[in-house]
Amino acid sequence: MAQTQQEIEHGPSDEGESQVVSTLPTREGWWKPFVLFQGCWLTPQAAESVKVAQTKFQPRPDDIILATYPKCGTTWLKALAFTIVHRSRYDVASDDHPLLTRHPQDLVPFIEMPYRYIHPLEELEVLPTPRILTTHLPLALQPSAISTLGCRVVYLCREPKDVLVSTWHYMNKVREDFHIDLEMTFEFFCEGFSIFGPIWEHCLGYWKQSMVEPDRILFLKYNDMMADPIKHVKMLAEFLQVPFSEEEESAGVVEEVVRLCSFNNLKSLPVNSSGAGDRIGDLPMENSAFFRSAKVGDWRDHLTEEMAKKLDSIIVDKLKNSGLVL
Repeated sequence: MAQTQQEIEHGPSDEGESQVVSTLPTREGWWKPFVLFQGCWLTPQAAESVKVAQTKFQPRPDDIILATYPKCGTTWLKALAFTIVHRSRYDVASDDHPLLTRHPQDLVPFIEMPYRYIHPLEELEVLPTPRILTTHLPLALQPSAISTLGCRVVYLCREPKDVLVSTWHYMNKVREDFHIDLEMTFEFFCEGFSIFGPIWEHCLGYWKQSMVEPDRILFLKYNDMMADPIKHVKMLAEFLQVPFSEEEESAGVVEEVVRLCSFNNLKSLPVNSSGAGDRIGDLPMENSAFFRSAKVGDWRDHLTEEMAKKLDSIIVDKLKNSGLVL
């Protein structure tokens, strides 16, 4: 379906569809006003898209849902899950593996993006089983049938200070019509005013449910995965019900998955270092924008000690008594 300029800028043209969003609390500061939709900050277009996904997305019991807050290693998780699940079809060491010629963002599509009032969800219906799908939605905003059907969910979180810095870099790169300084980004982030935020609510929702349903929701931490990727690749395979055999482990398949999906390898591939794609619905994004830096502790090069202490204090307070440490 071709998108009109009115739809891109303002959301769907149907007044009934946009009426609810137009009444939501609104706040300025980012590249466009955000609305507070069911406790989550979104652009009006994203809120409309989420409404469509909540009512029309049809999950399957064997769907695999990869969930992340933005800038928490989404692209890496997509690459790992795709490679692990489909390794019987695509030899990890082959010269024609899909990851060598297709961007990880395109191999594992989002549920709520590109905007679903423009790009029908039927695009997901043609995907073969088992589908691997992604979402940035907080658990509370996921289509309810995902839980009802028992779909497995892998959640990846990241140290909030690194998320903040990565978000700042990313927004200023992909939005040519917009620039926000680090200090303002920091203040917004501390207030919970960021896309799909607040980040602490996002993490807590999945964390608490993973304690209730550990067999259905796997809660992972980016820093831990970076420190021991082999351990976590095995963990992912077990959770996704495609464990590595003894023969595979002896043959070094686990190590090959780690190598193929590593940041440095993916970043160096022509498909990821050049070209662009429209994966949201309102602007093309350079493929390289997803591969800036995977460095743990990158925040130290950008935040002052005072800023770091302030954000750490906020996160500790928001997560108190939950058992979660970010």
